[in-house]
Amino acid sequence: MKLNSKRGAWVLALAMVFSTGAATVQAVAAPLFQDHEPDYSKYKTYQQGMRDGKADHDANKDHSRKRNYKKDEDRKAYESGYQKARGN
Repeated sequence: MKLNSKRGAWVLALAMVFSTGAATVQAVAAPLFQDHEPDYSKYKTYQQGMRDGKADHDANKDHSRKRNYKKDEDRKAYESGYQKARGN
């Protein structure tokens, strides 16, 4: 079986273009899909975090309250409010 060098060169060139193109698309699209923080301000746990964060800030304490939440979303809302009140 003969190997056609022109055809082999084209296949190699196309493979390089597709692999480079895929990497470029990922690099360009990555900033578009970065995690942005949702608006937790309506959550009760966010409001509680704001109160706790402000109280700890005023008393110069370091995250004195440890709270456990069943939902991950509630924990994130609390931490978001706490960090915002602390000024972080």
